Amino acid sequence: MPIVILAQAEPLTTFLIGAGILAVGMLLWDTIEVGRNDAANLVNAVFGARVLTRRTAVIIAGLGVILGAAASSPVMETARKGIFDPGQLTLEAALSVYIAVYIVDTVLLYGYSAFGMPVSTTACLVFELLGASFALRGFGIVHWNKAGLVVAAIVISIVTTGVVAFMMQRAVRGAIRDRAQSMATLLAHGGWVGGGMLAGLTYFMLVKGMKNVPLVKQLNQEVVQSYGALVVVLALWCLYAVGIHILLVSFGRRAARRLFPAVAIVATLAMAIAFGQNDLANCASPGLSALHLIKHRAEGVAMATEVEIPRWMLAGCGLLLALGMLTRNAQRVTNAEVNTGSMAHNVRLWAPLWCIGLARRLLRWRGRAPVLAPPPTTTPSGETRHYDVLRACVILSVSACVIATASGLGLPVSTTYVAFAAVVATGMADRILQRGDAELKLARTIWVVFSWFAAAVIAAVCAGLMCRLLFHAGAVGMVVGVAANLMLRRVLKKRGDAQEQRVREEASERQYPELYAGEDED
Repeated sequence: MPIVILAQAEPLTTFLIGAGILAVGMLLWDTIEVGRNDAANLVNAVFGARVLTRRTAVIIAGLGVILGAAASSPVMETARKGIFDPGQLTLEAALSVYIAVYIVDTVLLYGYSAFGMPVSTTACLVFELLGASFALRGFGIVHWNKAGLVVAAIVISIVTTGVVAFMMQRAVRGAIRDRAQSMATLLAHGGWVGGGMLAGLTYFMLVKGMKNVPLVKQLNQEVVQSYGALVVVLALWCLYAVGIHILLVSFGRRAARRLFPAVAIVATLAMAIAFGQNDLANCASPGLSALHLIKHRAEGVAMATEVEIPRWMLAGCGLLLALGMLTRNAQRVTNAEVNTGSMAHNVRLWAPLWCIGLARRLLRWRGRAPVLAPPPTTTPSGETRHYDVLRACVILSVSACVIATASGLGLPVSTTYVAFAAVVATGMADRILQRGDAELKLARTIWVVFSWFAAAVIAAVCAGLMCRLLFHAGAVGMVVGVAANLMLRRVLKKRGDAQEQRVREEASERQYPELYAGEDED
């Protein structure tokens, strides 16, 4: 039974009209911000391995996001994840919650993107809803067991991804090493490695990626649920392994050169489709909730917490997500995450001094084991390959499988957290911290993880304060909130641009110290 909010048929006030306008505008705005930060993580692996240029990778991922959004469920849950009970709020209070979430979320995501920091849009939305609802009605309105489940799922997903990615990278690297295009090596190991990855991706698409498509839903019910996930995955693994072996025997080196790049591209598309279908509610549900509340207030009928929206609107939101991925800040997020897990010697990153100091202490116990990652190489155009294609495939396949498993168990997880954990864990497995700017890579990892928890606190506190302002100041509060949002964005943009320039200069100084020796003497 959906929770309902009873409304009375009354004329629309200035507050309600302003809330409706903001709901539409901020829905579009927040969708772009989600694409700018969260969706940007979809292309990290193929771009880091230089399988595709970033623009080509974004286009492919963008098409997947649009397709996934269009195929997502037309019935969207407005009380996102059941974090709070909207039935305890008046209309004005509920609208204050949703508008406050948007005002805080747009500037929070923009700020993290401006500094190249990945952050979970799911976690931000959950804690914003928690903080805003708590600010109005206290402990009683929050479903603390559900909030605890969200936090536990986030932590468990990060740890699980890290452990699985580390073990899988070690196993795959031990079998194939840096001979990912060698015919002899692929004939011995290409089938089980590539087949296992494709089997995991197929299961991922069935369970999470296209679960709302009628044909896939029927296939999921008749096959996966009838025979069990383990049997289905093993059967797919065998089929893909045989198919890959046949292709290698039939086409020789042509198939060997294209095997893992093709797996990486397929994995990127699969992740993008799943992202568009499942994460659309992160940016759409608050706005749809507000609009539905206003509509039902005018009509004087009951308001449910589930909203049905047409397919063309879903596809339109997917297009906005894709456009967000093309922005400059999205490129910063991608570049920073790729550099954090890079096997190259020199990287362009920034981390605070306390993170660098902590990283330096931790690296004292790293030992002197040989680096397993192949030597860093460059493309014909001179771009550094931060990963090899084999590692890119491991990152994508592990991320997909962890998300699919969690989704099948009904646990909310973050694409950002899982993808970042896979990048870092595979790098640890390859011992990338044995070379180059190791302290900076580890310090950045520490800073990113710390910032995830900081984002939750910022989201909850700021949303609570903004919600109180909107509830008590009405339309004036909306004007003040939007003005503060725009002013803060301007400050964050300037500081983000300045840091980006400083990071470039510091990276050049570390890479070419002889060019800066004279400046130090001056």
